[in-house]
Amino acid sequence: MTPEEACIETEALCRRAPVIPVLVVDDVAHARPLAEALVAGGLPALEVTLRTPVALEVIREMSQVEGGIVGVGTLVTPKDVENARKAGAKFGVTPGCTDLLLDAVEANDLPTLPGSATTSEALKLLERGYTVQKFFPAEANGGAKALASIGGPLPQIRFCPTGGVSMKNVNDYLKLSNVLCCGGSWVAPKDLVLAGDWKAIEELAREAAQLSAG
Repeated sequence: MTPEEACIETEALCRRAPVIPVLVVDDVAHARPLAEALVAGGLPALEVTLRTPVALEVIREMSQVEGGIVGVGTLVTPKDVENARKAGAKFGVTPGCTDLLLDAVEANDLPTLPGSATTSEALKLLERGYTVQKFFPAEANGGAKALASIGGPLPQIRFCPTGGVSMKNVNDYLKLSNVLCCGGSWVAPKDLVLAGDWKAIEELAREAAQLSAG
């Protein structure tokens, strides 16, 4: 898969909903009901981060949920990419990028949101053909004001900002012309997941799904 082909798929994915849930799941038993709640609330694209030992199993379980599009986050090595693809991940997200990592996602036909934190990193990804990128960590890198500034010289790049994005500031990002959607963990807070309060999570997802990008 070429970067250009990948960007067509990732842009379509980002336009499915204004928020992509960023999920850290410690218990495989939570995978299916969590995915069902988020999808029912209107957030079909789900990013399962590789931050727990059971993340790949969680991807397999969530992939069984009708209407869900399950991806993998925190891709940092080629092996991560291979394992995620085998587990059923439909898209990938990286915190940053190296040529080795980009080679891996392209070789494994995994549409990916590559992470950039600076104008130089965004420009390097653009040179390789990536016009859809993740801006991370968003708030630590200057937030919406910084991303708006990047959009000046690089209007052809569209972003999914992640990192410190919450219901309090999400509209600051979504109103930017170079933002397609945002990634956030607030739609699936750990306390609600541990309590198994899937109805509350569905309501948070529904609230997020009603936001507007652009």
